[in-house]
Amino acid sequence: MYSVRQWSVRHARGLNSFYRGFEAVLVRFHRLFEWIGYERLERPVAFVERNVKGLLFDCQMCGQCALSSTGMSCPMNCPKTLRNGPCGGVRANGHCEVKPEMKCVWVEAFRGSRRIDGGIDAMSEVQVAVDQRLKGRSSWLRVVREKTAKPAAAAPAAKPAGGTSR
Repeated sequence: MYSVRQWSVRHARGLNSFYRGFEAVLVRFHRLFEWIGYERLERPVAFVERNVKGLLFDCQMCGQCALSSTGMSCPMNCPKTLRNGPCGGVRANGHCEVKPEMKCVWVEAFRGSRRIDGGIDAMSEVQVAVDQRLKGRSSWLRVVREKTAKPAAAAPAAKPAGGTSR
């Protein structure tokens, strides 16, 4: 599994491009997903997602996937589950202090992010703490819902009557 995870980081550009196309297809199926019901789709889609991402990335199914922001290296594979960069214990050879036989997830993330256009910039975005309620749920369906959500109608800004006011 570990060697496949490293392969995924080495091929981060192609995997990221594939995912962007796959995401666009999923978004097009939003109306069908609504018709069927997102909750009804959750288990079968999560099953497929768990197996595909589990094989390629050793995905931990946190429900808040950050693979595109971390060079296709799942931060949940960090023994400390750090989502915003490495701890202070990364060894000189780039290996983990907790699991010395494993390269630091964040060293791998940086390596993979260099291969993706805008990947280094994406790594600087702060990832929120994992919402444990989403563990085991499909991040693919969550992304579709977020991308197709209608923005709340903003109230029109109040304009001062009769020109400028002091």
